[in-house]
Amino acid sequence: MKIGAWTAVAMLGLTSVTLAQDGNTLSIDGETIVTEAVAPAHLENLDTIYSGWRFRTSETQALQIDDFDNPAMIFVDQALDLFEAVDGSEGKSCSSCHTDGPEEFAGLHASMPKVVDGKLVVMEDLINSHRQDVMGAEPWKWSGADMQAMVALIGLQSRGTPMDVTIDGDAAPFWEKGKELYYTRFGQLEMSCANCHEDNYGTMIRADHLSQGQINGFPTYRLKQAKLISRHNRFRGCIRDTRAETFAEGSDEFRALELYVASRSNGLHVETPAVRQ
Repeated sequence: MKIGAWTAVAMLGLTSVTLAQDGNTLSIDGETIVTEAVAPAHLENLDTIYSGWRFRTSETQALQIDDFDNPAMIFVDQALDLFEAVDGSEGKSCSSCHTDGPEEFAGLHASMPKVVDGKLVVMEDLINSHRQDVMGAEPWKWSGADMQAMVALIGLQSRGTPMDVTIDGDAAPFWEKGKELYYTRFGQLEMSCANCHEDNYGTMIRADHLSQGQINGFPTYRLKQAKLISRHNRFRGCIRDTRAETFAEGSDEFRALELYVASRSNGLHVETPAVRQ
């Protein structure tokens, strides 16, 4: 017997609650980060978008407010060392080309993913292409510690910048594919991304609040796993939880889904690296 989406929601124990935070901004080391915005015009079922920070406990929120308390900053520091480290057959480091340092990437994270030469490219692609094509080094694993530390370092340069992902032109077919995946019901539970993050945000699932699933803070330090979590890792986990076979990190499906979900954040500020439960 198939289980309908609403039956599945009931089985997971969802109950209505209010948002964890009343204000619409947070401040990190004196920098104002917008966590509430008018929904982008392309969203059909939401009037307002909220950062996942708004749905966290006050204790978790506090970790993100101060970079000295944010556990993700340990990995950012490691990425600074990696940025200067020579690796590969060409005897180069990241800083060999990017002589102004990570600051050179200010604003980039807010526009990703994007289409380059007809291919949808995400941040992990840019990093590995530099490692392979310029440094002659081995590519990093998608959710490996080095990769996500570097994604976090680059993302940090855009913190406080409004998300502004392009969805028209060459990006349009990829965006449409991602949108289709977002509303596709997966697995034995027959649940889509939208069932949780659009229809039921602000409710409780087990011991945590459901957010709108915004990804403007990724990679995010997840307290449950005590490490930085990539966007595709989280996509994979969500689909797996519907009791379905999931797509691989770096797959065309997850690239398209990343574009669509990132576009749902347009107007919110980049928070990378965020802290979540």
